[in-house]
Amino acid sequence: MVNTSEPVIVVIGGGQSGLAAAHAAREAGLAPVVLEASDRPVGAWPSYYDSLTLFSPARFSALPGLKFPGDPERYPHRDEVVAYLEAYAATVDADIRTRTRAASVEQSGRGFVVRTDAGEEIPAAGVVVATGSRPLVPELPGADGFTGEVLHAADYRNRAPYAGKRVVVVGAGNSAVQIGYELTETASVTLASRAPVHFLPQRSRGQDVHHWAVTSGFDLLPPAWLVHLAPGRLVNDDGRYSKAVASGLLERREMFTALDGDQVVWADGSRERVDVVLLATGYVPNAAFLAGLGAVDAAGMPVHSGGLSATHPGLAFVGLEFQRSFASNTLRGVSADAVHVMAPLAAYACGAATAVGL
Repeated sequence: MVNTSEPVIVVIGGGQSGLAAAHAAREAGLAPVVLEASDRPVGAWPSYYDSLTLFSPARFSALPGLKFPGDPERYPHRDEVVAYLEAYAATVDADIRTRTRAASVEQSGRGFVVRTDAGEEIPAAGVVVATGSRPLVPELPGADGFTGEVLHAADYRNRAPYAGKRVVVVGAGNSAVQIGYELTETASVTLASRAPVHFLPQRSRGQDVHHWAVTSGFDLLPPAWLVHLAPGRLVNDDGRYSKAVASGLLERREMFTALDGDQVVWADGSRERVDVVLLATGYVPNAAFLAGLGAVDAAGMPVHSGGLSATHPGLAFVGLEFQRSFASNTLRGVSADAVHVMAPLAAYACGAATAVGL
């Protein structure tokens, strides 16, 4: 249970972002109540595809206060991340409530009331939204009449069901390339994307690229600068992926223009029968419960600056992609953003405005 003598902060979401926010809240003298919809505080990690491994070494993939166990130079597997987050949650001094989904957030004076889907009302001096994301499914012309299978990467588990099939993977990021490469072992695969794949070597000058990202200050560069420095989405590559694309094992083509029956219509007008279209098209924030508050735009995107709400003092976000940096929504980057938003959130929750007469 939380110490009610301290301002209560409700953290919505109990995955890596929510746990990082709860830790930062305790460090700032706040009492975090964490609401997690699933049965354990590990976020979406258990639902990711079976072969998923981190692109950052273990020593760069820990949250504050608990090292990632084992060889610090290895790249942890999905299940290791799940076990780590469960262990980490046990170290956080917070009221973590699983199987509790936030239904809405409402303003109440200078604070808020968070309502759960079970009808509980939780008063809060501040709210941190750390709910992660939901799959982004683009509109594909002809999709309604496509006779093959269309699925998002969020629903992909392993290559077994796709043996011998013709698969088009839509996307040019890490997940698209990693899944596409895995599928080449049993299927015929093409990457379809609007832009070429841009590879970033996993290791350089004897060190993992994340070593240089941290030591050089690259992690501190804001998104507004990165768009001028990076050619597009970057795919971490240990050599296998770029080789597969260069050799044609993992073919890359311009995005198709339509689906038609059992075929895709390529940009050059040619047609090809396809069994599966797998959308590795990313994710968008999962914050529909904020719609009534007016804290998101018409597309459901949070209105914020660096994770601090631009519409409601006392509301913050953690875990948004490119929230403040290249690493914002990753294990190694989320804690810095949590600390960043927590100082002003604590000042607000502790009555800074009232203290100066406002």
